[in-house]
Amino acid sequence: MTAAQTYASDVAFTPAVKSIQTRKGSREGYAHSEQRGWRTEVDENLAAFLADANSFYFATASADGQPYIQHRGGPKGFLKVLDRQTLAFTDYAGNRQYITQGNLSENPKAYIFVMDYAHRRRVKIWGEARVVEDDEALTTSLMPKGYRARPEQVILFKIAAWDTNCPQHIPQKFDAPDVAAALAARDQRIAELEAEVAALKGKASLPSSES
Repeated sequence: MTAAQTYASDVAFTPAVKSIQTRKGSREGYAHSEQRGWRTEVDENLAAFLADANSFYFATASADGQPYIQHRGGPKGFLKVLDRQTLAFTDYAGNRQYITQGNLSENPKAYIFVMDYAHRRRVKIWGEARVVEDDEALTTSLMPKGYRARPEQVILFKIAAWDTNCPQHIPQKFDAPDVAAALAARDQRIAELEAEVAALKGKASLPSSES
């Protein structure tokens, strides 16, 4: 937090935001919640949530405030926890626009938004980020094993505050591999049951022996 911030949530609840909350009648409720405090460190719940995430949105802004959001994806757990206040991920080679890196070179403020559509959960993480180039050991340690992508650099993210949202209006969606696995398990069970039924029918059709 900066010297001007009293609560961790002040990273989002700026004076302008609080003014509108006051005008629209929600300031009192949020004043109570900010005193309870947004979290500023990774706890067990956040670590578990991130370990299961295979996708998130990464927001940055230029020096004059022009926002930019980029999707990041990879195997589950590719967004790694380095310590209680630091996240990191491998930045894969892509279309070579380098908008995110350019923004971070002049404005380190960044934001991570993680959606879990299957369970209708979301996590918002504010902080600052920086790009680490030419650190082969760090890049190798963060690169998901066996993932078919070319690592170019690493992005380190220092957490300022994080919070969760209610599930309202989140559509429930499932990843294709999870759906395929569920259907495969269902089909396997159906096949087993059909085999059992066929075996029972076979036994029932056998002629009974008479003494």
